[in-house]
Amino acid sequence: METTPHRVSDVMTRAVVAVGRGSRFKDVVERMEQWQVSALPVVEGDGRVIGLVSEADLLPKEEFRGSDPDRFTQRSRLADLAKAGAVTAEDLMSAPAVTVHADATLAEAARIMALRHVKRLPVVNAEGLLEGVVSRADLLKVFLRPDNDMADEIRRDIVDVLFPAPVEPVHITVVDGVATLTGRVRDATDIPLAARLVRGVEGLVAVDCRLTAAGER
Repeated sequence: METTPHRVSDVMTRAVVAVGRGSRFKDVVERMEQWQVSALPVVEGDGRVIGLVSEADLLPKEEFRGSDPDRFTQRSRLADLAKAGAVTAEDLMSAPAVTVHADATLAEAARIMALRHVKRLPVVNAEGLLEGVVSRADLLKVFLRPDNDMADEIRRDIVDVLFPAPVEPVHITVVDGVATLTGRVRDATDIPLAARLVRGVEGLVAVDCRLTAAGER
């Protein structure tokens, strides 16, 4: 038995601005400023994502403006030096793009962001076509879930299933994202399972499982 995790499709931004391979440097900067985003997908043809241009890809042009890098810099920052001379999105972009599918869980998206050190992910379908963008801020939206909504999910999907006939009623409270479970149940072996499942409820900050088994004091 598992709770149903929220998906990327629940939080992603669907109205997405993108650029093509040949978009010029200034066009990329202007679009970022206009849409207040820190990165833009690069697409071709019918919307297939081929890369991503971020602020980090644009900054080398300013960083190395008028400079004469020493040999160490030339060797260690070859890619940045190349981007300093770039004039199109194709030359600037990081490729292939790190992407995610709309049906991925929020945990999966967060893991990809952490492992690949990126702040946002283009969301693509099975054919690689752009469907949206999900950012770190989008993933945090899950913590805005109402407390009573999470309490209802815990009751419906976990407690009522694991403990249909408790020794005494199981009480569930969620306050500021912290869930507390109290009550006495018949089988002690189900208590760790209940705690684990509750911890998996999207939006919870912490879990305090105070359930006890019949015969325990």
